[in-house]
Amino acid sequence: MAETHVLFVEDDDVIREATTLALERDGFVVTAMPDGLSGLESFRADRPDIALLDVMVPGMDGVSLCRRIRDESTVPVIMLSARADSIDVVLGLEAGADDYVTKPFDGSVLVARIRAVLRRFDHSGGPQNGGPGTPDDGTDGERGVLSFGDLEVDTEGMEVRKAGAAVALTPTEMRLLLEFSSAPGTVLSRDRLLERVWDYDWGGDTRVVDVHVQRLRTKIGQDRIETVRGFGYKLKA
Repeated sequence: MAETHVLFVEDDDVIREATTLALERDGFVVTAMPDGLSGLESFRADRPDIALLDVMVPGMDGVSLCRRIRDESTVPVIMLSARADSIDVVLGLEAGADDYVTKPFDGSVLVARIRAVLRRFDHSGGPQNGGPGTPDDGTDGERGVLSFGDLEVDTEGMEVRKAGAAVALTPTEMRLLLEFSSAPGTVLSRDRLLERVWDYDWGGDTRVVDVHVQRLRTKIGQDRIETVRGFGYKLKA
């Protein structure tokens, strides 16, 4: 099995060195950078499997770096934030991050979150056991193409089209859409989406779900996913 290459951008020397050692003990190959500009250069040169970005780094902050990475790649990104209630968390998710971890963090928790994100990306090639399924709604199950008005979801080719035009989704956004597509018209709670899309078998921050739903809406249509207050979201069949 190929080793997983982690790009880690953190300006605090102690945190950077300690976290690098912890990740290396768990079998990851780590490239650690002290600022956003060197982090971007390293990303472009090495093309890591996942990026771990602190929000507050000099040169180019983590949110801006995340945007630059997302402009060029769908590689998974996890943000590190010193405060759970910080607006930086939401900004990072809106910039394209797939998840975030609050500092100070336990090394085992960070490793678990990294592996959860990587599992989602490994499984983004289509529905898996326990993952999004195929709805019994009269769509073309043989070809794996699900149609919802002018929206078409190819569950085998992992392609989405709206009014015939291709829609570019990140793997996390694709998994979220697959989950909605597997149960059109059914209200899916945030906790269920955290479990099925983010691979959390424990409670997580539902802001991750809310921001990704909003990002998905901007790409497939604001009225395509309906908010059911107090319960969750549903895809309009």
